[in-house]
Amino acid sequence: MTSAIPQTGRDRPGTPPARWRRTLLAAAAAAFATVQAAQAQAVELSADEPILPVPMGLGADPRKAELGRRLFSDTRLSGDNGVACATCHVLPRGGADGLAVSPGLPGHPGITNTPTIFNVALSARLNWDARNRTLEQQVLSVIESPNTMGAQWPDVLRRLSEDTGITAAFGEIYPEGMTRDTVANAIAEYERTLITPNAPFDRYLRGDADAISAEAKAGYRIFKDYGCVSCHQGVNVGGNMVQVFGIFGTPLAARAGADTPGAAQETGISDTQPVFRVPSLRNVAQTDPYFHDGSAETLQDAISVMAFYQLGREISDRESAEIEAFLGSLSGEYRGVPLGD
Repeated sequence: MTSAIPQTGRDRPGTPPARWRRTLLAAAAAAFATVQAAQAQAVELSADEPILPVPMGLGADPRKAELGRRLFSDTRLSGDNGVACATCHVLPRGGADGLAVSPGLPGHPGITNTPTIFNVALSARLNWDARNRTLEQQVLSVIESPNTMGAQWPDVLRRLSEDTGITAAFGEIYPEGMTRDTVANAIAEYERTLITPNAPFDRYLRGDADAISAEAKAGYRIFKDYGCVSCHQGVNVGGNMVQVFGIFGTPLAARAGADTPGAAQETGISDTQPVFRVPSLRNVAQTDPYFHDGSAETLQDAISVMAFYQLGREISDRESAEIEAFLGSLSGEYRGVPLGD
């Protein structure tokens, strides 16, 4: 009769001897300790650095985000049914449109370059003039602005209400159903999913010393030493303050002074010089042209202008190339795919 007593680890087929198990457990413990040490190093490094890594997620509501994704490409949100959020915020184009100034609508031309939609949820101030502080406020204002989507909310809601699928989806997700505020919230929830973590520079901040090149490391040192980081800092490397454009002289793009199109008004910073929201530099290598008017065609052009007019420096070609290498390391991944691939 076969014994029902379980076999021990010593004689069970395929089970390593006890000393092997102890070795494996010790190796696993050592690996876990290494991971913990790397995480602790990343936290310590980030705490000492003016830039923080992009989080892997922001906890957006998946049902609301999916509904917002559909609305993001829906032209019924515009006054003439001709444009959608996705018209100017093209994800394969770095979340912008690649134009110097967005075209706007008939009779109401655009006045500024379209900022990227990627990582917008990580910015404390939105728009070039920094007038909006939340994504929901941004959606509400953009849909009604004559220079962007030119719609009226009653008309938008009427058109959407004719779509039984959209109406049913709102009824399932929001107790109050489809309203101006729930439409804005759904789009905002989708925008909270548009983050690009795991950039080479983020991996560097988390402890991987080989994640970026020696040239990029040199560029980051210059970026800090020369004072770029005084405005471009935090998790979004910008996006959280306003500043005069043209501290040491007046760039061509700022010759209109405080009345420069897209400039912030009544900031208390300057009544004569143009003041803009400091843009995020995340994925900046994918979002040319640059500045509020798209007047800098290349990243090298933008670096040169910023060094001269914001820092009062004339930098060498080598320094410019090193800064550009650092900025290139800020390009992250969207849904696991590196931007630019």
